[in-house]
Amino acid sequence: MRITSEDLPHQLSKGLGSLYVIHGEALLLAIEAADAVRTAAREAGYSEREVLIAEQGFKWAELRNCAQSMSLFSSRKVIDLRIPSGKPGVEGAQALQAHCEDLNEDTLTLISLPRIDGTAMKSKWFAALEKHGTIINTDEVTLAALPAWIAARMKKQGQSADPDTLAFLAQRVEGNLLAAFQEIQKLALLFPQGQLSFEQVKESVMDVARYDVYKLSEAMLAGDAARYVRILDGLRAEGTATVLILWAIAEDIRALAKVSRAMQQSGNLASALREARVWGAKQKQVERAVRRFTPTFAERALRQAALIDRLIKGLRHGDVWDELLQLGVRCARAGAPKGGNPQPARGWAELTLR
Repeated sequence: MRITSEDLPHQLSKGLGSLYVIHGEALLLAIEAADAVRTAAREAGYSEREVLIAEQGFKWAELRNCAQSMSLFSSRKVIDLRIPSGKPGVEGAQALQAHCEDLNEDTLTLISLPRIDGTAMKSKWFAALEKHGTIINTDEVTLAALPAWIAARMKKQGQSADPDTLAFLAQRVEGNLLAAFQEIQKLALLFPQGQLSFEQVKESVMDVARYDVYKLSEAMLAGDAARYVRILDGLRAEGTATVLILWAIAEDIRALAKVSRAMQQSGNLASALREARVWGAKQKQVERAVRRFTPTFAERALRQAALIDRLIKGLRHGDVWDELLQLGVRCARAGAPKGGNPQPARGWAELTLR
């Protein structure tokens, strides 16, 4: 069974299972989900907990021994297994499958994983976990969904805000869900329950956004030029290395070029994505963006990225930040002429900053 972290409280209220698996990249949601499972387990009489961390050199026999050993102090216990890499290996995969076949009601197993890719989700060991347990997804909250997430959190503490205020708060904490949680808690300490004004929120919330190169590239692929500019400014203020920024952008442009070429030859998008080895969340982003790109446009964008690389290495003269701005905004605005629906981009020179 697959559920989200938001569904977990309701699921736990109906009774405990023997196996819970948490996976995703949102640290706050993963921590909260694990705490919720452990709290429910304590209330149900699982008074002992053994923590196993499957790092390099971990002996998977420990999982079997832990499941089979009886406690001197409690008849029920929790096995808290953490796999930081998300890759148990051949031995670990076999151990997990065997463990799933031997679950009992006196032992609750909680497995924590990072965000795992599509290949891992199709593996036998993950299929066994899903068959016998509850899979809890804790992926990051998207920027579009963040205002609603903030509103739900504020509601729990008896507070609310209008859509514009929620959107403002979401932008201020973009990329840092843990910071968003802390800011929401701060609002509860500063103000009484009820509707909060924009001025109250603005005065109390710090700019705690943690920009990263992946969100920058995400904005470019989504065609959101304004967000791209805002994140690039944040990265510059934080002193992020330009070579890292260029790498992230160029990787996605290169993927777009491969998919666009394959699409031109076969006309099959699914096949083109597989051929370009685009998987997971990135697949949806590229799938939407490639409709705006032609192979010619993507190749010209790559050539521009190569010129920026020479600039970073000191082989050309110019402003690298301005070049990164021009490249990203042009790609974000590809195929979106004024006053019309998006159309495939026809040429690099046709796109200029407005």
